[in-house]
Amino acid sequence: MSTGPVTIRRALLSVADKSGLVELGQALAAREVQLISTGGTARVLREAGLSVTDVSEVTGHPEVFSGRVKTLHPKVHGGILARLPQDQAEMEQVQIEALDLVVVNLYRFEDAAAKGVELGELVEQIDIGGPAMLRAAAKSFARVGLLSDPSQYPGFLSEFTQEGTISRGTRERLAVAGFQRSAAYDAAVHAELAQRLAPAGEAASAAPSELPTRLAISGLRVGDPLRYGENPHQQGALYAVGSGGLGDLELHEGGKALSYNNLLDLDAAWDLTQRIPSPGACVIKHAGPCGAATGSDAVAAFEAAWEGDPLSAFGSVVGCNVRVDLALAEALVKKGFVEVIVAPGFEPAALERIRGRKGWGKSVRLVTARPAAPGLRLRSVAGGLLAQTEDRAEPAKWEVVTQRAPSASEEAALRFAWTCVRSVRSNAIVFAGSEGETHSLIGVGGGLPSRVDAVRLAARKASGRAQGAVMASDAFFPFPDGVEVAAEAGVRAVVQPGGSKKDADVIARADELGLAMVLTGTRHFRH
Repeated sequence: MSTGPVTIRRALLSVADKSGLVELGQALAAREVQLISTGGTARVLREAGLSVTDVSEVTGHPEVFSGRVKTLHPKVHGGILARLPQDQAEMEQVQIEALDLVVVNLYRFEDAAAKGVELGELVEQIDIGGPAMLRAAAKSFARVGLLSDPSQYPGFLSEFTQEGTISRGTRERLAVAGFQRSAAYDAAVHAELAQRLAPAGEAASAAPSELPTRLAISGLRVGDPLRYGENPHQQGALYAVGSGGLGDLELHEGGKALSYNNLLDLDAAWDLTQRIPSPGACVIKHAGPCGAATGSDAVAAFEAAWEGDPLSAFGSVVGCNVRVDLALAEALVKKGFVEVIVAPGFEPAALERIRGRKGWGKSVRLVTARPAAPGLRLRSVAGGLLAQTEDRAEPAKWEVVTQRAPSASEEAALRFAWTCVRSVRSNAIVFAGSEGETHSLIGVGGGLPSRVDAVRLAARKASGRAQGAVMASDAFFPFPDGVEVAAEAGVRAVVQPGGSKKDADVIARADELGLAMVLTGTRHFRH
């Protein structure tokens, strides 16, 4: 097994992405490397005036089935996988020559999947020969170099052009990158076909398992790594998995790059705006809502959302579920500084108005996003991943359990509060109010170990606005103290899942206090 540099004499080039191909071919040819190539890759190299040997000349067999089979041959894979010197005699016996460099990148399956092409066309974008050569070259890093992405060409050439060799360390790094690319490609194919095809052994009409035995994840880094992670001493990056959502966001010109924490807040903002009725808006701080509202128009919704907690709203992320027009832009720029505004789109006049706001300029990022395809939600734990389906459950019931039923206005506010409470960290409590067509959060208490303390925090945030308000709780009340604190603050109606051993005591206390209470039978923990 070679531990030193390897001289490159024969190179196989077969790429879907032709970026940098000609410059690479010219540098190889300048060192008298024999270029062996296929189809479109060979054509591009010849058009640049380079001498190229067709793979079919090496294998003695023509490409068949419109190029479906061209490199799957012992004279190709033997040339990559042969070990030297121990396989030298057998190579001479079967007339196989060694390959020293493999340049291969794969059919654009991920791009085709993102475009939603029909199944027959998508299947044709599943590369077979490419991954086989990529893996063979990566396995043979002891004597074979592998270039699996055009971004690797400059670094390779800076080393190769000096002596015509490639070092052991470089071969190792390129091999690891090759296996990484192969794994990501296979994961992308698996993930897409798992959505489109029935699992083996199941009828086509059967629902596929949403939690597979083996989880395959393929993520493509979006742009450069972030400046840092949650803190300056941590590294961070955004990876796109599937289509839509924040992996496919559009950051409009004029704003500085998004940070790791911006993206966490963006995720919370985009998720909540997709749940609340349109036109709606939310204000997110530290990945949780400090305000949210729906109204007769976008301006009314945004202004009500901002008033949920104006003090906390400074430096927040604002989410809107309607396209930002000039009227909404005018409302936005009249408020305090925000980090990011995310919406389904921005009118040109709105972009100009927001960018022109004194003190905002490049500091405020404007992001267009679109819904993501349904999928698993993943979180890392030490040594593993937790996976769960998305929390999209509707209430299992909507049962009034108190002597007094909520009024029509309270009912509307309760449903809005129930929609919002799932976006708050447990223990989660939200107070909401209604005024005409506008329903809004007026107090939030979340992320506390005690539910009654969460009620106290929401009541303090709501202050005098709690008079006549409603309250939602993401999980049951273990004791009546939570509704007692809420009633003292002025709350008149409560929605909660129920399920506590003390439900009867909680309901009885609500009756004594004159509250209306609804049980949903559905919990919305968010840890």
